Amino acid sequence: MEHPRTVSHRTKGLEELTGIQYFIRELRFHEFSRQSIGVILVILFAVVAEPTLYLFILGCLFVLDGLLTRLYASGFVLKNKELSTTGPYAYVRHPLYTGNILILIGMSFATGFLWAFVISTIFFWFYYPPAIEYEDRKLKSLFPETWDSWAKQTPALMPKLKFNSLNLTRWSWEKSLKENYEPAIFVFVLFWLILLANKL
Repeated sequence: MEHPRTVSHRTKGLEELTGIQYFIRELRFHEFSRQSIGVILVILFAVVAEPTLYLFILGCLFVLDGLLTRLYASGFVLKNKELSTTGPYAYVRHPLYTGNILILIGMSFATGFLWAFVISTIFFWFYYPPAIEYEDRKLKSLFPETWDSWAKQTPALMPKLKFNSLNLTRWSWEKSLKENYEPAIFVFVLFWLILLANKL
Protein backbone atom coordinates (compact mmCIF):
# COMPACT_ATOMS: atom_id res chain seq x y z
CA MET A 1 0.00 0.00 0.00
CA GLU A 2 1.31 3.46 -0.91
CA HIS A 3 2.21 5.68 2.00
CA PRO A 4 -0.51 8.38 2.37
CA ARG A 5 2.11 11.15 2.55
CA THR A 6 4.34 10.00 -0.28
CA VAL A 7 6.35 12.99 -1.47
CA SER A 8 7.74 11.52 -4.67
CA HIS A 9 5.80 9.39 -7.17
CA ARG A 10 9.14 7.78 -7.94
CA THR A 11 8.87 5.54 -4.89
CA LYS A 12 5.45 4.20 -5.84
CA GLY A 13 5.57 0.42 -5.95
CA LEU A 14 8.70 0.13 -3.81
CA GLU A 15 8.81 -1.56 -0.42
CA GLU A 16 6.76 0.36 2.14
CA LEU A 17 8.84 2.11 4.78
CA THR A 18 8.03 4.18 7.82
CA GLY A 19 9.71 6.74 10.04
CA ILE A 20 13.16 8.08 9.24
CA GLN A 21 13.82 5.41 6.59
CA TYR A 22 10.73 6.52 4.72
CA PHE A 23 11.68 10.20 4.97
CA ILE A 24 15.24 9.63 3.74
CA ARG A 25 14.16 7.48 0.80
CA GLU A 26 11.52 10.00 -0.24
CA LEU A 27 14.10 12.77 -0.14
CA ARG A 28 16.63 10.75 -2.15
CA PHE A 29 14.06 10.09 -4.89
CA HIS A 30 12.74 13.65 -4.97
CA GLU A 31 13.72 15.06 -8.36
CA PHE A 32 13.11 18.73 -7.62
CA SER A 33 15.35 18.57 -4.55
CA ARG A 34 18.17 16.98 -6.57
CA GLN A 35 17.91 19.50 -9.37
CA SER A 36 17.58 22.49 -7.03
CA ILE A 37 20.55 21.50 -4.88
CA GLY A 38 22.65 20.90 -8.00
CA VAL A 39 21.87 24.43 -9.22
CA ILE A 40 22.59 25.89 -5.77
CA LEU A 41 25.96 24.11 -5.62
CA VAL A 42 27.03 25.52 -8.99
CA ILE A 43 26.18 29.03 -7.78
CA LEU A 44 27.73 28.50 -4.35
CA PHE A 45 31.00 27.18 -5.75
CA ALA A 46 31.26 30.10 -8.16
CA VAL A 47 30.54 32.69 -5.46
CA VAL A 48 32.93 31.40 -2.77
CA ALA A 49 35.73 30.20 -5.07
CA GLU A 50 39.33 31.22 -4.58
CA PRO A 51 40.77 29.59 -7.71
CA THR A 52 44.35 29.09 -8.76
CA LEU A 53 45.13 29.14 -12.45
CA TYR A 54 45.94 25.43 -12.74
CA LEU A 55 42.92 24.26 -10.76
CA PHE A 56 40.70 26.59 -12.76
CA ILE A 57 42.00 25.21 -16.06
CA LEU A 58 41.47 21.65 -14.82
CA GLY A 59 37.99 22.55 -13.62
CA CYS A 60 37.16 24.15 -16.96
CA LEU A 61 38.07 20.95 -18.79
CA PHE A 62 35.62 18.97 -16.66
CA VAL A 63 32.87 21.60 -16.87
CA LEU A 64 33.13 22.00 -20.64
CA ASP A 65 33.22 18.23 -21.08
CA GLY A 66 30.06 17.99 -18.97
CA LEU A 67 28.31 20.77 -20.87
CA LEU A 68 29.15 19.25 -24.25
CA THR A 69 28.06 15.81 -23.03
CA ARG A 70 24.70 17.22 -21.94
CA LEU A 71 24.28 19.25 -25.13
CA TYR A 72 25.09 16.20 -27.25
CA ALA A 73 22.70 13.97 -25.30
CA SER A 74 19.87 16.51 -25.37
CA GLY A 75 19.74 16.31 -29.15
CA PHE A 76 18.93 12.60 -29.08
CA VAL A 77 16.44 12.16 -26.27
CA LEU A 78 12.66 12.50 -26.22
CA LYS A 79 11.89 11.78 -22.60
CA ASN A 80 9.21 9.15 -22.02
CA LYS A 81 8.38 9.05 -25.74
CA GLU A 82 11.15 6.89 -27.18
CA LEU A 83 14.08 4.83 -25.94
CA SER A 84 17.23 6.65 -27.01
CA THR A 85 19.98 4.19 -27.91
CA THR A 86 22.07 6.22 -30.37
CA GLY A 87 24.61 9.01 -29.96
CA PRO A 88 25.83 9.12 -26.35
CA TYR A 89 23.09 6.64 -25.41
CA ALA A 90 25.08 3.99 -27.25
CA TYR A 91 27.79 4.40 -24.59
CA VAL A 92 25.91 5.16 -21.35
CA ARG A 93 22.27 4.94 -20.31
CA HIS A 94 22.22 8.31 -18.55
CA PRO A 95 24.58 10.76 -20.31
CA LEU A 96 22.71 13.77 -18.92
CA TYR A 97 23.61 12.57 -15.42
CA THR A 98 27.18 11.95 -16.56
CA GLY A 99 27.29 15.54 -17.77
CA ASN A 100 25.92 16.83 -14.47
CA ILE A 101 28.58 14.96 -12.51
CA LEU A 102 31.38 16.25 -14.75
CA ILE A 103 30.12 19.82 -14.37
CA LEU A 104 30.00 19.65 -10.59
CA ILE A 105 33.40 17.95 -10.37
CA GLY A 106 34.80 20.74 -12.54
CA MET A 107 33.24 23.45 -10.40
CA SER A 108 34.66 21.71 -7.32
CA PHE A 109 38.16 21.81 -8.80
CA ALA A 110 37.78 25.44 -9.78
CA THR A 111 36.85 26.56 -6.25
CA GLY A 112 40.27 25.61 -4.92
CA PHE A 113 38.64 24.11 -1.81
CA LEU A 114 38.70 20.48 -0.71
CA TRP A 115 35.34 20.83 1.03
CA ALA A 116 33.69 21.42 -2.34
CA PHE A 117 34.68 17.88 -3.36
CA VAL A 118 33.34 16.49 -0.10
CA ILE A 119 29.98 18.19 -0.59
CA SER A 120 29.81 17.10 -4.24
CA THR A 121 30.64 13.51 -3.34
CA ILE A 122 27.91 13.40 -0.70
CA PHE A 123 25.48 14.94 -3.19
CA PHE A 124 26.31 12.32 -5.85
CA TRP A 125 26.07 9.44 -3.37
CA PHE A 126 22.77 10.63 -1.91
CA TYR A 127 20.84 11.49 -5.07
CA TYR A 128 22.19 9.73 -8.14
CA PRO A 129 21.81 6.00 -7.32
CA PRO A 130 18.06 6.49 -6.65
CA ALA A 131 17.71 8.68 -9.74
CA ILE A 132 19.33 5.99 -11.90
CA GLU A 133 17.24 3.24 -10.30
CA TYR A 134 14.03 5.14 -11.01
CA GLU A 135 14.96 6.04 -14.59
CA ASP A 136 15.90 2.43 -15.35
CA ARG A 137 12.70 1.17 -13.78
CA LYS A 138 10.60 3.69 -15.72
CA LEU A 139 12.29 3.03 -19.07
CA LYS A 140 11.95 -0.72 -18.62
CA SER A 141 8.22 -0.35 -18.04
CA LEU A 142 7.80 2.03 -21.00
CA PHE A 143 9.93 0.05 -23.46
CA PRO A 144 9.92 -3.59 -22.29
CA GLU A 145 10.73 -4.99 -25.74
CA THR A 146 14.00 -3.12 -26.19
CA TRP A 147 15.20 -1.99 -22.77
CA ASP A 148 16.74 -5.26 -21.52
CA SER A 149 19.06 -5.86 -24.46
CA TRP A 150 20.19 -2.23 -24.52
CA ALA A 151 20.72 -2.01 -20.76
CA LYS A 152 22.76 -5.23 -20.64
CA GLN A 153 25.41 -3.80 -22.95
CA THR A 154 25.25 -0.14 -21.90
CA PRO A 155 26.59 0.99 -18.49
CA ALA A 156 24.75 3.60 -16.45
CA LEU A 157 27.27 6.45 -16.25
CA MET A 158 30.82 5.45 -17.19
CA PRO A 159 31.34 4.30 -20.80
CA LYS A 160 33.30 1.20 -21.59
CA LEU A 161 36.74 1.63 -23.14
CA LYS A 162 35.42 1.76 -26.67
CA PHE A 163 34.68 4.55 -29.07
CA ASN A 164 33.38 4.47 -32.60
CA SER A 165 32.42 7.94 -33.74
CA LEU A 166 30.23 10.88 -32.83
CA ASN A 167 26.85 10.53 -34.50
CA LEU A 168 26.15 14.15 -35.39
CA THR A 169 23.89 13.46 -38.37
CA ARG A 170 21.02 12.38 -36.09
CA TRP A 171 21.54 15.12 -33.52
CA SER A 172 18.47 17.36 -33.38
CA TRP A 173 18.55 21.03 -32.47
CA GLU A 174 14.77 20.91 -32.09
CA LYS A 175 15.04 18.16 -29.46
CA SER A 176 17.83 19.98 -27.65
CA LEU A 177 16.13 23.37 -27.60
CA LYS A 178 12.37 22.83 -27.73
CA GLU A 179 12.07 19.52 -25.92
CA ASN A 180 14.90 19.70 -23.37
CA TYR A 181 15.79 23.43 -23.07
CA GLU A 182 19.44 22.43 -22.94
CA PRO A 183 20.94 25.68 -24.36
CA ALA A 184 19.49 27.54 -21.35
CA ILE A 185 21.32 25.15 -18.99
CA PHE A 186 24.50 25.56 -21.06
CA VAL A 187 24.33 29.36 -20.77
CA PHE A 188 23.52 29.21 -17.04
CA VAL A 189 26.58 27.10 -16.17
CA LEU A 190 28.83 29.06 -18.51
CA PHE A 191 27.74 32.32 -16.86
CA TRP A 192 28.84 31.14 -13.42
CA LEU A 193 32.06 29.68 -14.80
CA ILE A 194 32.92 33.06 -16.36
CA LEU A 195 32.07 34.79 -13.09
CA LEU A 196 34.42 32.40 -11.32
CA ALA A 197 37.14 33.11 -13.90
CA ASN A 198 37.03 36.79 -13.01
CA LYS A 199 38.44 35.89 -9.59
CA LEU A 200 41.77 34.76 -11.07
